Amino acid sequence: MLKLYGTKGCPYTKDLRETLLWDGEEFVEYDVEEDREALERLIALTGGTTVPVLVEEERVIQIGYLGRGCIVTRPSSTGDASL
Repeated sequence: MLKLYGTKGCPYTKDLRETLLWDGEEFVEYDVEEDREALERLIALTGGTTVPVLVEEERVIQIGYLGRGCIVTRPSSTGDASL
């Protein structure tokens, strides 16, 4: 199954999501701004924080959408012991 890493505010994530839905693809979506573990997986997979990212069988098959993407800011660990 496909995995889509993105954010609610990224228009390219929205466009890729809509394309996947239109094509009838099954996928699981992770919002990396709200899910810290998903952000860590995204960084491990790509070495960066650009979204959207499409993953199949733990292999990145697409970064961005039509040559465009959004950069996610890594959360600061200052003042938050859980990070």
